[in-house]
This record gives sequence, structure tokens and C-alpha cells, in this order.
Amino acid sequence: MYISEQLLNPSERRMRLSTQLGVEHVVIDNRGTDLVSAAGGALTPWDASKLRDYRRWVEGFGLKLDVFALDVGSILLDSIVDLDGAKKQRDVLAHNVRVAADAGLTCLKYNVQMVGITRTALRPGRGGCSNSGFRHAEYSPAADRAHSYWGVGYPGHQDEGGSNSVLLCGQKEARSVPPVSERAGWDAIEFLVEGLVTAADAAGVRLACHPHDPAYPVGGLNGIEHVVGSADGIRRFLALSPSPNHGLNFCQGTVAEMFEDPGRAMIPVIEEFAATGRIFMVHFRNIRGGYLDFQEVFPDEGDVDMFDAVKAYRRGGYAGPLCPDHVPVSELDEGRERFMSFALGYTRGLLQAAGVWSTPRTTKGTAHV
Repeated sequence: MYISEQLLNPSERRMRLSTQLGVEHVVIDNRGTDLVSAAGGALTPWDASKLRDYRRWVEGFGLKLDVFALDVGSILLDSIVDLDGAKKQRDVLAHNVRVAADAGLTCLKYNVQMVGITRTALRPGRGGCSNSGFRHAEYSPAADRAHSYWGVGYPGHQDEGGSNSVLLCGQKEARSVPPVSERAGWDAIEFLVEGLVTAADAAGVRLACHPHDPAYPVGGLNGIEHVVGSADGIRRFLALSPSPNHGLNFCQGTVAEMFEDPGRAMIPVIEEFAATGRIFMVHFRNIRGGYLDFQEVFPDEGDVDMFDAVKAYRRGGYAGPLCPDHVPVSELDEGRERFMSFALGYTRGLLQAAGVWSTPRTTKGTAHV
């Protein structure tokens, strides 16, 4: 295991900062930019030369591009109401998987959110910062509009290109989409996985899927079911294909949100999924609270023991990136660079304490053991 940083359409300055923080591996999300998207949010066929040049630009900072985001747009919803159109989109995605391989990329992450990441409020955090949170009992459409976001960035800081990336990603607010029953949700995900895994197996590319965030109540929210919003849902998702390329972007915070008592539940769950060999990257973050009532906090102040979590990943045999994610919000750190720096250092300290990472003996690079 090693620290990695998930960067959203990073500038040269931001890449240099990562290297100064000791980061050697990155996960890049460029959804909503002209690198991977067309005007109007349509899925765009990727260009291998353009993507290869971008990978080389990243490598020019001494960084390894571990994972790149695959934008699936609105294909899941479209497969429910316009199957022929969704099949055309799936062909584009299969093309992009092949292009990723041609460009030297080995892992793509994607998100099965249909209606964005539902949140209801910003709650007071330590020192006057704010924590993004979800409390089902306080849900309202107005709170949804004010505090939810779409997997490209965080509330109030979608990306360097602005919040218009929401539209470019093809995700929509729940009230603007048709009902999605449990059966329809699984049918849509199976439709997507079937096409993606076939392409990934042919290209030798791993696919890391992010579970539904947050877990919705039984019966759904606004007529939408989050079928990959429980540990059983994740198990069923993995069972959709035996391919070793079909796996998870295991968001530790999202999975913790699925349990009434994540402090007790998460350690065995981490070890279980790590042992499948299907975790390809980890969002290493913490929450306070649990199912239907939680807030996203700094990694050292949540309900899950992060040191025990590192040891559980190790016992399960996981060897890959730990990416800090979803730190709080503050006017003192508008770009969250300092908060993410804290999370990176905290994560590296845990890895070193667990004997997973050792201080390099030379200045030529970091040793991972």
C-alpha cells in the first residue's frame, strides 16, 4: 500500500505541490473538461494520442498515473428509457477502454451514481470548518439542491473548471429522472458492466467502480433505489462478473455510511473485500455517525479507527493506493490543499506505523514494502 492523491483536472502548480508533499502516484479525474468531454455533455470517443500525451505530462512531474476516470455520463438512466441510445453510448465507452490501454493506462475508475451524491447540510466542524453531511430525517428538495454534488469535486469546489462539470458528466437531480426501482437499478448496472468488462478483458484494463453514495433508506429516496448502497449490494455487484478486471474503487467513507455502527462493522468488512483481490483503489476517508445520519470529517476524528483499517487492508492482501478524500470545507483553505496535505501526511504516518511503508534510504525514490 502507498499514498496516492486524487486530483481533479490539476494544473501544473497543483502537480508540483503533490510532488513536494511526497506523492508519487496519482488518480486523475478530468470529467467535465475538453480532454474527455464534448460540448453538451455527450460521451466523447477518446483520442489515444491526446491521452498518451496527457499521461506523459503527468509522468513529467515524476508521478505515476495509477487510475484515470471513465465518464459514463447518463448511460444508466438512459438504459431505462432509451435502450438503443444507451447501447450506442456503451459502444463509445468500450472504445474508450481500448484507447486507455493504447495510451498506457492500466486502470479506470467509474461511478454508478445516477443522481449525484446526496447531502442535506454542512455541519459545524472543528475550529470553525464545515463538514458535508446527510441526515435523512432532514431531507428536502431544497437541501438536496443546496448541498449535494456530483462526484467531480466537493460542495462549493467542483473542479478548476467550475460547477458546469455537473452537466458535462450527465448526472441529474433525482426529481428530474424517472423512478428507478431495485430491479431497474440492477438491470441498468448489469447492462453497463456487461459492456465494460468485455472491453476491459480484451484490453487488459482494470475497472474500479465506486459504490452508491449515500446508502438510501429501504424503498429508496425520491423513487430512486441505491442498489449498490449496502455491503450485500457490493457483494452482488462483484458477483456480476468473475473477471479479475471487474472490481472496486472502495470508498471507505461510503461503505461506512452503510452501517449503523461503522466503528464496529468496518474492520471485518475491509478485510473481507480486500481478500477478494477486487479492490483496485481506496478512498481513504472517515465519517462520524452512520446509516442515514453522518458527516464527513477529518480522517483522525471519525468513528472508524484508521490504523486498524490499514492493518485490515494488509491482512486482506490489498496492495494499492490509499487516496484521501472528502475533507471538510473552510474559507481558510478554499482549495482544500492544506486539508488534503494533512490527510496525506496522516495516511503516510499510519502506513509507516503499520510497517507498510518505510522511509527511503536514498533521495532517488520512495520504497514500498
